[in-house]
Formats: sequence, C-alpha cells, structure tokens
Amino acid sequence: METITLRDEFIKLGQALKAAGFVESGVEAKEVIQDGLVTVNGSVDTRRGRKLYDGDVVSFDGREVRIEK
Repeated sequence: METITLRDEFIKLGQALKAAGFVESGVEAKEVIQDGLVTVNGSVDTRRGRKLYDGDVVSFDGREVRIEK
C-alpha cells in the first residue's frame, strides 16, 4: 500500500488521487469519483472535495493509498 504524507491538516480526495498517480488530471479524478469508482475507508464516496485525514484509506482500480501525517 502506498502512502501520502499530509503537508496540511487534510488533502481533498481529487488531489489525493492525482498525488498517488491513480489519475493524470483533475478532470479524470472528477470523472472516476462521480462514477462511484473510488472508495474511502471501504465506502464509495462521490465527493471530489471530500477531506481526507490521517489514517484514511483510498481505493481505486485495485490500488490503495493511506493518508498519513
């Protein structure tokens, strides 16, 4: 499992997908999130602006990334 280290208190879901290399652009992130292809802590989340905090796990296309401080 990959990790993203937080620089601030949180990172938004769309930004996390880009930072992890799961998508190439913000537009692609928006599409996969709205299509229900992304889960946060095991539940589908369709909000691109969803704030992710330390300990959250994002899954997409069989890959996972953990958010850490």
